[in-house]
Amino acid sequence: MFAKKIVISTAYAFSLSLHLSALILVLICISCRPDRSSGADLVLVNGKIITVDSAFSIVEAVAIHNGRFVSVGTTEEVNKWISPATRILDLKGHTAIPGIIEGHAHLVAASQSELSELIPAVSNMEELLSWIAQQAQSKKAGEWIVHPKFFSTRLDEMRAPTLEELDAVAPEHPVFLNGSYGGMVNTKALEISGLTASNHPGLLRDKFTGKHNGSLFRSAFELLALPQPNDLTFEEKRAALKAMLARYNEVGITSVILGRSDKGELALFEALLADDELTARLYLNFAFPFSPKATLDEIKASISQLGFRTGDGNEWIKVGALKAVVDGGILTGTAFLREPWSSKAQNIFGRSADNYQGELYLNQRELAKLIIAADDAGWNFTAHVTGGGAVDTLLAAFEEVGGTRTIRDKRFSIIHGNFYTPQAIAKMRDLGIYANMQAAWLYMDGDFINAVSNDERTDFHPYKSLYEAKVQVIGGSDHMVKTDPNSAVNPYNPFLSIATVVNRKTRSGLTFNAAERISRQEALKMYTINNAHASFEEDIKGSIERDKLADMVVLSADILSCPEDEIKDIFPILTIIGGKEVFDKGILTADNDPNPTAYAK
Repeated sequence: MFAKKIVISTAYAFSLSLHLSALILVLICISCRPDRSSGADLVLVNGKIITVDSAFSIVEAVAIHNGRFVSVGTTEEVNKWISPATRILDLKGHTAIPGIIEGHAHLVAASQSELSELIPAVSNMEELLSWIAQQAQSKKAGEWIVHPKFFSTRLDEMRAPTLEELDAVAPEHPVFLNGSYGGMVNTKALEISGLTASNHPGLLRDKFTGKHNGSLFRSAFELLALPQPNDLTFEEKRAALKAMLARYNEVGITSVILGRSDKGELALFEALLADDELTARLYLNFAFPFSPKATLDEIKASISQLGFRTGDGNEWIKVGALKAVVDGGILTGTAFLREPWSSKAQNIFGRSADNYQGELYLNQRELAKLIIAADDAGWNFTAHVTGGGAVDTLLAAFEEVGGTRTIRDKRFSIIHGNFYTPQAIAKMRDLGIYANMQAAWLYMDGDFINAVSNDERTDFHPYKSLYEAKVQVIGGSDHMVKTDPNSAVNPYNPFLSIATVVNRKTRSGLTFNAAERISRQEALKMYTINNAHASFEEDIKGSIERDKLADMVVLSADILSCPEDEIKDIFPILTIIGGKEVFDKGILTADNDPNPTAYAK
């Protein structure tokens, strides 16, 4: 598919513990700026092309050669690059933007999430219990019924099912509703797992009766006697990933920052690249492959065994950051807050704990140790953080490390964060910490936050405050489960997210803290040039400028001038990566007539 051929080292594909020189993809054809006599491969004219350059320039035409933009400007300027071999595409007035960079997604897991069966998009308790009942009818007694990503806060009733409700619809089947950092099980699940008498702290009990109430924390997941997942062949995984990338291309995504990857996933990406079937550029974050309780020397030794570090790779696959997990999740009531969870929230999760702030997996000292180890090894550092208390803990660790070394230009980041006080924002500005945000959470979960929080409500997703403080804001989705861009558990449609930070409307229509709205231009930067900064690639992508990679998207409507409520309905009609179309809705018509005067204004 792509003109640029890349030789892949076998060692890189299957044994990433070898020396870096045997791991990294080697380009055998390097793009050079052509002289105009050679002409452009593709010219796009008669458009409104939003470059997202430093001046946020808008031009009418671009020329592409060898996968890069060679001219960006007026039709007259671009016409000089047309030769008899140049393909000309008339945009017919359509708006074009740089390729969307997805700032945080679990691409491989999402691609495999519905291979065996579709995951229901339940919106209320009746739909949830009906689905469980249907599963019970179709499965043999004793077989597990598992929802791989369920959040009770997203039900209309905004509450978790009770143990009695789960038992009523599936008395002979173990049920597990997995919310990543917390979940629900029924009595059969406890019985099969041998946990009916267990006093494990991750298995919660009713405050008054002392009996298990079906709620559990992540720490208890390993106690469940869950069936082993069906093993997929390498080719099955590869095919699923290729299909998922095509869906990403369809919504305009040309690059992805992977939330957490590993060597197995890297082999899949390389296999696609070897066959010219990789249709997105990738920046792969890796989980710390060792216990954070280890000594600093032990952690450094483990990092060195990875055999690579941040920035290794090329323009298609690049090594990203080392990632830690600091606390739980907002939607399971396990995020570590600045103050205890409210009684309203406790009721939603079916709990009654006193003074419960959430789950803090790493303290300041442990985090400082991880940051130092990563930095010494040449790695970028990032962390999953969802509650305000965890934000403060991580920022304290950054401050501690920053007291003995310079971290301001290292582009360390906080993934999620969600609750940023003015004090936290000021620290991020001073320390140069990036905010990796998931705007669709404001859309999906703003109603829940509005219902259960008091003081922290104004700190939830404060985009304007972050921008005004000049904190780099990264836009992502945290897409994990389901393949549809809008009905996925975490929607990955970037235009829904852009609309949300512009109008701050939740899915119920509530306008949540309108004072934190940002402009369309600022929103667009979140999904383009800002994300390029996050992967240290602002010099090669994230905007439409001469000599940058020719990644761009042509839109169905003008994102800068369409009615505000229609931004979420925008869709790509053409997605281009490296000058090659990877998605075409068929609305535009190519014209290969090389006569430039036909397009002159």
